[in-house]
Amino acid sequence: MENQWECELKKQGIPPGKCQVKGKDKTKTGTACQITLKYRDGIPYRLISSAHLSRPEHYFSIYQSGCNMDCRKCHSWHFSQHEDPEGEWMSPDDILVKAEGYARSVTYEEPRERATSFHALDLCRGCGACVQLGVFRTSDSARDGGELFLRPTDQKGELCPDKLEPHQIILSPQGYGPARNIVAFTGGDLGCRPEFYASCAEKIKAKPLSLHILFETNGYGLTPQNLDMLQAAGIDAFWLDIKAFEPEVHRKLTGVANEGILKLPEEMIKRDFVLEVLSLFITGWVEKDQLKEIAKILSAVDKKIPFTILAFFPEYKMKNVPSPNLDQMLSAYEAAKEVGLQHVRLGNIGVFVKTNRELETLVSRTGGAI
Repeated sequence: MENQWECELKKQGIPPGKCQVKGKDKTKTGTACQITLKYRDGIPYRLISSAHLSRPEHYFSIYQSGCNMDCRKCHSWHFSQHEDPEGEWMSPDDILVKAEGYARSVTYEEPRERATSFHALDLCRGCGACVQLGVFRTSDSARDGGELFLRPTDQKGELCPDKLEPHQIILSPQGYGPARNIVAFTGGDLGCRPEFYASCAEKIKAKPLSLHILFETNGYGLTPQNLDMLQAAGIDAFWLDIKAFEPEVHRKLTGVANEGILKLPEEMIKRDFVLEVLSLFITGWVEKDQLKEIAKILSAVDKKIPFTILAFFPEYKMKNVPSPNLDQMLSAYEAAKEVGLQHVRLGNIGVFVKTNRELETLVSRTGGAI
């Protein structure tokens, strides 16, 4: 299998993704699965950029190099797109070691139905107001350093859900919050080659770790056959990033069609996966009308599917595209609620909220769904 690089999507009658990447030597080029996925003795290895407790998701994220889409707006382009892939080659056994280490640091256990990014913020806003960073000194000399620790305060953030105790808050590279019992694959996406993810899930689920497994995905390549493999392996949840509703807009943004992606909510719920969906509000590209159509698809499947509308900020090949304003984001939020979705949240509030008055308006109009 090591040398068999015929596109797996072609074998299923589906066009390949937009997935060309450059190799480390700057001359070798190939598809993402050729450059960032390899086999050794029949074992799949994936090029992993980093793995750590991420915020504001409050779960362990495994960031992958290489992707089967070429998104003009990609925020992970430096390790997932056309630049030299970076990272460490990891097998499913290596991922299991990471998962076992993370499981020992978990401070809050979620039920499977909350194995999402969406539910993180109704547990903790990550402000860190309830704890204070301190240092245990081993001597009187500051030069000797010391051990960092967190001690409780009597403070609460203004939007604190008040569901955690200070001892459940820990500091990670991206800030304060709990460590929830979720391991997520994120960054680049090779859902078209599900065997790596399936093997990782099987190994994690074979251990008594109480971890849920979430796959953050663009959806391309998640055919019914591939979904069945991931279901059998024990994948619990998907965070589906639907880039656009209009086919031509989706193709311009990503390089691929979206016909199969728009069918995924029904296919995922049918297989008892936990599902959340995210879409970006991109001024001039994906606005209220398309976001409403995506919300209609979700509502027709299950009105309880969590839907996050994220404010775009300029990046990669779209650095000249402006971010949406508060009125635009609120209009999209209300459109999604109008079609029946029960759980809608706005994200990246720092992008479209610039004053305290705007923040008050946002909280009032959404009931704090931020």
